[in-house]
Formats: sequence, structure tokens, C-alpha cells
Amino acid sequence: MAYDPSDLPDVSGLTVGIIGGTGDQGRGLAYRFARAGQRVLIGSRAADRAAQSAEEIAALPGVPAGGVSGADNDEVARRSDVVIVAVPWDGHAATVGALAEPLAGKIVVDCVNPLGFDKQGPYALPVPEGSAAQQAAALLPDSRVCAAFNHVSAPLLADPKIDRIDLDVLICTEERELVGVVAALAARIPGMRGIYAGRLRNAHQIEAFTANLIAINRRYKAHAGIRVTDV
Repeated sequence: MAYDPSDLPDVSGLTVGIIGGTGDQGRGLAYRFARAGQRVLIGSRAADRAAQSAEEIAALPGVPAGGVSGADNDEVARRSDVVIVAVPWDGHAATVGALAEPLAGKIVVDCVNPLGFDKQGPYALPVPEGSAAQQAAALLPDSRVCAAFNHVSAPLLADPKIDRIDLDVLICTEERELVGVVAALAARIPGMRGIYAGRLRNAHQIEAFTANLIAINRRYKAHAGIRVTDV
């Protein structure tokens, strides 16, 4: 079945919360979604830091007035329809686990990549649950968890001069319905497509492949992404 964007649901009315929205990846995604007209909430452990990040994003070109605001993680989790987890790996379990109650019933998109770095470059870290997304699913038994946006370059997301980001977002989840929602969110960013890439157990290799992309980017001074052919 060929990719058909006309089949995607309308997600324009959803509020997107970003836990870890003060980091590079979170800020970049927040900017792109806000620029597309999505209502965005920036989350952080400290509400003042979230508010400051929201103000900075709101001042960027193309962001409509009132399109982005900040609050602490708990409030963002409660007020959002879809929550993207973009926290550092070393704080992933603690941050996600603390939000189990406000995230109950919510769509949770985990884009965290468990990576280590040494003199030889980036490498994937072992995760007892299998992947960051599977760890999130274990910590959030009442949420609807998927993995996506793992391979999107933060510098590209944050650059106001770039109008299109031509890549595919690989989506892993147990719920086929979530694929459409997340793919529709990806399609809000010009050039992006959301592609189903299997169940949540397949998230490990997607997260790990980010180490390869970082190595590519360092070697070729690029911002490499993924494009799936023949779909």
C-alpha cells in the first residue's frame, strides 16, 4: 500500500506537549510544530525555564502569537493530547516514571536515543527493557506509547531559514491507530513523512541507528536523515 497523505487524520486541533522541551531536540520540534500552527506546550522540571524557552521559540519567524507556552512537566502532561518525550537518556526513567498518572490515557511519543560516546565515537547503550520506548511503555502502563522522531536533526529543526526537512520518521507502536496520528503530526512539517516500522520491539535498532547517523554527520559535516524508498 503506497503512502497516501490524504488518508491521514486531522491533528491540527491537538495540543502537543514536549517533555524536555528546553533541550535541543525538544526545542526544535516545538518550533516546527508551532510554526505549522500546532498548539505547543514546553515542559521542564522548572516552570520558569520552560516559560523562557517558550518565549524564545515564540519570537522565532513564522510562529503565530500565542502558539507556544511553557509549564512544568506535570502540567504539560495533563494539558496535552500528545506528549513527546525528548529528555536526556540518563534522566529518562525517572522523568517518565514520575508522570505515569498525568500521562494516563495520553499518546506518548518517545524520541530518546540511549547512546554513549567515547574516543571512538557514538555507540548504542544496552537497555534492560530493550529500548527507551519499551522502557517508557513499561513505566506508563495506562498510556499509548510509540517511538518516533528519533532521527530528526536538531540543528535542522531549529534553523528558521530551512523551510523543508526531507526525511521519513519511523514509527514503532503496538497500536496501528497511533501510526496515523503520529504520521499526521510529522506531515505538519514540510518534507516529512511518517512511516510504520513495526511493533515497539523494533524500536531498539531505530534508536541505535542514530549512532550511525551521528558518525555520518561528523564525517561528512552533514545533517543526515532517513528516506524509505518505494513507499
